[in-house]
Amino acid sequence: MQINITEAAIEKINDRTVGRKGFLKLKYDTDGCGCAVNGVITLWFVPVLDQDDLAIETNDRPVYVEKAKTVFLDDEMKIDFSQTANCFQLKSPQQILNGRMSLMIKEKTD
Repeated sequence: MQINITEAAIEKINDRTVGRKGFLKLKYDTDGCGCAVNGVITLWFVPVLDQDDLAIETNDRPVYVEKAKTVFLDDEMKIDFSQTANCFQLKSPQQILNGRMSLMIKEKTD
């Protein structure tokens, strides 16, 4: 699996995570979607990783994905930022996986 992060997306990620320690993660979110195969891929910034997260090297920083959810991702993807829509986008040569992604900042809870 290969992920490229555009310069526009890198800039927005850095702006929104400045001063925070954590990891960029593509999360397959099924909350409110019915069942485990009905979900949407979202972009999270998390303080800790889950045991089953896999690191995918990119042109900027590793992006983590849940091992069991890699089936929902394409082999070649790009994380972009749309100035017009003011949101992140996850695309592949075959499809738009999520055209309106927010960057969810998850805080550490003790």
